[in-house]
Amino acid sequence: MALQNIGAGNSDDAFYRYKMPKMITKIEGRGNGIKTNVVNMVDIAKALARPASYTTKYFGCELGAQSKFDEKTGTSLVNGSHDTAKLAGLLEIFIKKYVQCYGCGNPETEIVITKNQMLQLNCVACGFVSDVDMRDKLTTFILKNPPEQKKGSKDKKAMRRAEKERLKEGEAADEELKKLKKEGKKKGSSLKDGNTKASSAKKKAVGSDDDRVSPPRSQVDEKEEARDDDGDNVQWQTDTSLEAARQRIQEQLNAVTADMVMLSTDEAEKKAKTNSNLNDNPHQEKPKAENGNSNTHQTLVAELKANIKKGVSANEIQSRLGSISRSSQEKITALFEALFDGVEKGFAKEVVKKKTYLAAAIAHNEGSQLLLLRAMEAFYLKSTASALKESALVLKALYDADILEEEFILQWYGEGLNGGNKDADLWKKAEPFIDWLQNAESESEEE
Repeated sequence: MALQNIGAGNSDDAFYRYKMPKMITKIEGRGNGIKTNVVNMVDIAKALARPASYTTKYFGCELGAQSKFDEKTGTSLVNGSHDTAKLAGLLEIFIKKYVQCYGCGNPETEIVITKNQMLQLNCVACGFVSDVDMRDKLTTFILKNPPEQKKGSKDKKAMRRAEKERLKEGEAADEELKKLKKEGKKKGSSLKDGNTKASSAKKKAVGSDDDRVSPPRSQVDEKEEARDDDGDNVQWQTDTSLEAARQRIQEQLNAVTADMVMLSTDEAEKKAKTNSNLNDNPHQEKPKAENGNSNTHQTLVAELKANIKKGVSANEIQSRLGSISRSSQEKITALFEALFDGVEKGFAKEVVKKKTYLAAAIAHNEGSQLLLLRAMEAFYLKSTASALKESALVLKALYDADILEEEFILQWYGEGLNGGNKDADLWKKAEPFIDWLQNAESESEEE
């Protein structure tokens, strides 16, 4: 079968990879029943990735004649006698309007019907969205007979979720195997230690012929007396006093770590004494903390800002946060503030630029998505109105980047509406995205 390039502008390109078969027509019937049969219309439509009924209907609309495509037999008929060149010219116009991208000219596009009943061409190659002229007669036929849609982003997200669950199950199985191996190694090492001790005892007992010397009588008598003294009436007790604890700590730890532990115990004793004194004297003023929560939060934010400016990677920052003895919510809140403090215009774009830091913060625990959403909420309640306007765009960007999932977003939104900050403007600004998310879920369930 002879092939030609798709699109008249690409006819001279010998290396053009998008091709379609040349049109073959056949005149059938006589008189008023004469018809033109496009013999290979099915093959042409497959090459164009469009239904054959669209091209057949387009010929009928442009020629002012009745047209019909039989799905069972695959025959395409147009009333009247028409030349092959004329039909090929009309097919080129159809390709320009309904197949080729208006931006790059690539024929690898998909027809999409919007909510407003408008037709668009989504280009897979360059991502350009082309608006089809709705004044054309064929558009009404396409709206009544929409093309078969491919699996959308919802199916892809469901597959990603299933893949994450599989990975989690595999990791859990690996951890169980590691635990079993460790327990087996411990048992094996204990058995080996017992065997080595028994063998060493045997060696000591047997010894060499030169070392076999009978012990003096006094030593034998002392051993027998010690054995007689070892009775069943002995009771072992552990001294739990503070001095005994200090002795045990100093024996087990080195000098530096022992001092650190004893400092913590001394501080605990001082706190207990001050609390008892305050209870005895309620009118006495309580001592103020040297570094309040606000000061420690601000210092943490300042340190994170400095590291981000230096170009420290997201994983390194996450490892540093892991070494800090603070709650996970405080860490993510400080990270979010350090990343976006001072940003007013273009807040959503800035979030997309720095999404690697947010992805690293929730990488090991899906429950931390709620912590991230609460950190955003705290930031928005303190931020300017310009950043608050883009809250829906920020949620959409993080949702598209697979950092946030719909179940956690809806849970956070429900808690916010029923919580203490239910009158905040954040929920009004985020409401369009929540409506879109719920409508998209209902549409996917209906499909």
